[in-house]
Amino acid sequence: MFKKILVPTDGSTLAAQATTVALGLAKSLNAQIIGVNVIDPFPYIGVGDASAVGLQAYLTEAKSAAGQALNAVRQACEAQGVVFAAGDTIERNVVYEGIIETAEAEGCDLIVMGSHGRQGVKALILGSVAQKVLTHAKVPVLIVKS
Repeated sequence: MFKKILVPTDGSTLAAQATTVALGLAKSLNAQIIGVNVIDPFPYIGVGDASAVGLQAYLTEAKSAAGQALNAVRQACEAQGVVFAAGDTIERNVVYEGIIETAEAEGCDLIVMGSHGRQGVKALILGSVAQKVLTHAKVPVLIVKS
Protein backbone atom coordinates (compact mmCIF):
# COMPACT_ATOMS: atom_id res chain seq x y z
CA MET A 1 0.00 0.00 0.00
CA PHE A 2 2.51 2.64 1.14
CA LYS A 3 6.16 2.24 0.15
CA LYS A 4 7.70 5.64 0.94
CA ILE A 5 6.59 7.58 3.99
CA LEU A 6 7.64 11.21 4.44
CA VAL A 7 8.24 12.30 8.02
CA PRO A 8 8.64 16.08 8.42
CA THR A 9 10.49 16.83 11.64
CA ASP A 10 11.42 19.93 13.57
CA GLY A 11 12.90 18.05 16.51
CA SER A 12 9.86 18.62 18.72
CA THR A 13 8.28 16.02 20.99
CA LEU A 14 5.24 15.79 18.74
CA ALA A 15 7.45 15.24 15.68
CA ALA A 16 9.09 12.36 17.59
CA GLN A 17 5.64 10.91 18.31
CA ALA A 18 4.78 11.17 14.61
CA THR A 19 8.06 9.43 13.80
CA THR A 20 7.10 6.56 16.10
CA VAL A 21 3.75 6.17 14.34
CA ALA A 22 5.43 6.36 10.92
CA LEU A 23 7.94 3.69 11.95
CA GLY A 24 5.18 1.36 13.07
CA LEU A 25 3.46 1.76 9.71
CA ALA A 26 6.70 1.41 7.77
CA LYS A 27 7.65 -1.74 9.62
CA SER A 28 4.26 -3.38 9.06
CA LEU A 29 4.19 -2.38 5.38
CA ASN A 30 7.89 -2.91 4.63
CA ALA A 31 8.09 0.75 3.61
CA GLN A 32 10.95 3.26 3.65
CA ILE A 33 11.16 6.47 5.65
CA ILE A 34 12.16 9.81 4.14
CA GLY A 35 12.87 12.58 6.66
CA VAL A 36 12.67 16.30 5.94
CA ASN A 37 13.35 19.43 7.91
CA VAL A 38 12.32 22.73 6.33
CA ILE A 39 14.23 25.85 7.33
CA ASP A 40 12.79 29.31 6.77
CA PRO A 41 15.85 31.14 5.38
CA PHE A 42 14.54 34.61 6.20
CA PRO A 43 12.79 34.56 9.58
CA TYR A 44 13.41 38.24 10.21
CA ILE A 45 14.76 41.33 8.50
CA GLY A 46 17.88 42.79 10.07
CA VAL A 47 19.01 46.33 9.67
CA GLY A 48 22.53 47.55 8.98
CA ASP A 49 25.78 45.61 9.04
CA ALA A 50 24.59 43.17 11.73
CA SER A 51 21.85 41.74 9.51
CA ALA A 52 24.21 39.59 7.41
CA VAL A 53 26.00 38.31 10.51
CA GLY A 54 22.71 37.61 12.28
CA LEU A 55 21.30 35.79 9.26
CA GLN A 56 24.41 33.64 8.90
CA ALA A 57 24.36 32.79 12.62
CA TYR A 58 20.66 31.87 12.34
CA LEU A 59 21.22 29.64 9.29
CA THR A 60 24.15 27.89 10.95
CA GLU A 61 22.09 27.16 14.06
CA ALA A 62 19.01 26.17 12.04
CA LYS A 63 21.01 23.72 9.90
CA SER A 64 22.59 22.23 13.01
CA ALA A 65 19.17 21.75 14.64
CA ALA A 66 17.84 20.25 11.39
CA GLY A 67 20.71 17.78 11.28
CA GLN A 68 20.03 16.73 14.87
CA ALA A 69 16.30 16.28 14.18
CA LEU A 70 16.95 14.19 11.07
CA ASN A 71 19.59 12.16 12.88
CA ALA A 72 17.01 11.31 15.54
CA VAL A 73 14.70 9.98 12.81
CA ARG A 74 17.60 8.01 11.30
CA GLN A 75 18.49 6.48 14.67
CA ALA A 76 14.85 5.57 15.36
CA CYS A 77 14.68 3.83 11.97
CA GLU A 78 17.87 1.88 12.69
CA ALA A 79 16.57 0.83 16.10
CA GLN A 80 13.36 -0.51 14.52
CA GLY A 81 15.00 -2.09 11.48
CA VAL A 82 13.26 0.29 9.07
CA VAL A 83 15.02 1.66 5.98
CA PHE A 84 15.87 5.36 6.29
CA ALA A 85 16.12 6.16 2.59
CA ALA A 86 16.93 9.88 2.80
CA GLY A 87 17.08 12.87 5.09
CA ASP A 88 16.67 16.27 3.47
CA THR A 89 17.19 19.73 4.93
CA ILE A 90 15.71 22.32 2.62
CA GLU A 91 15.22 26.07 2.74
CA ARG A 92 11.78 27.45 1.90
CA ASN A 93 9.99 30.60 2.96
CA VAL A 94 6.77 28.59 3.22
CA VAL A 95 7.29 25.43 5.28
CA TYR A 96 4.28 23.49 4.06
CA GLU A 97 5.35 23.98 0.43
CA GLY A 98 8.76 22.53 1.24
CA ILE A 99 7.13 19.47 2.78
CA ILE A 100 4.86 18.92 -0.21
CA GLU A 101 7.71 19.52 -2.70
CA THR A 102 9.83 16.94 -0.89
CA ALA A 103 7.00 14.40 -0.92
CA GLU A 104 6.64 14.86 -4.67
CA ALA A 105 10.39 14.87 -5.41
CA GLU A 106 11.01 11.72 -3.35
CA GLY A 107 7.95 9.89 -4.68
CA CYS A 108 6.37 9.54 -1.25
CA ASP A 109 2.90 8.06 -1.05
CA LEU A 110 2.13 9.07 2.56
CA ILE A 111 3.04 11.98 4.85
CA VAL A 112 3.02 11.37 8.61
CA MET A 113 3.41 14.50 10.71
CA GLY A 114 2.54 16.04 14.05
CA SER A 115 -0.44 18.31 14.43
CA HIS A 116 1.76 21.08 15.83
CA GLY A 117 5.48 21.76 15.80
CA ARG A 118 7.52 24.26 17.69
CA GLN A 119 5.55 27.07 16.13
CA GLY A 120 2.20 25.56 17.06
CA VAL A 121 0.06 26.50 20.01
CA LYS A 122 -1.54 23.72 22.01
CA ALA A 123 -5.13 24.05 20.93
CA LEU A 124 -8.01 22.04 19.60
CA ILE A 125 -7.28 22.98 16.00
CA LEU A 126 -4.45 21.87 13.75
CA GLY A 127 -1.28 23.91 13.48
CA SER A 128 -0.98 26.10 10.42
CA VAL A 129 1.68 23.95 8.72
CA ALA A 130 -0.22 20.71 9.32
CA GLN A 131 -3.43 22.31 8.07
CA LYS A 132 -1.78 23.55 4.88
CA VAL A 133 -0.12 20.19 4.18
CA LEU A 134 -3.43 18.41 4.75
CA THR A 135 -5.19 20.85 2.42
CA HIS A 136 -2.64 20.92 -0.42
CA ALA A 137 -0.91 17.51 -0.47
CA LYS A 138 -1.69 15.17 -3.34
CA VAL A 139 -0.98 12.09 -1.21
CA PRO A 140 -2.65 10.90 2.01
CA VAL A 141 -1.60 12.71 5.20
CA LEU A 142 -1.71 11.14 8.65
CA ILE A 143 -1.79 13.75 11.42
CA VAL A 144 -0.53 12.59 14.82
CA LYS A 145 -1.99 14.49 17.77
CA SER A 146 -0.40 14.68 21.19
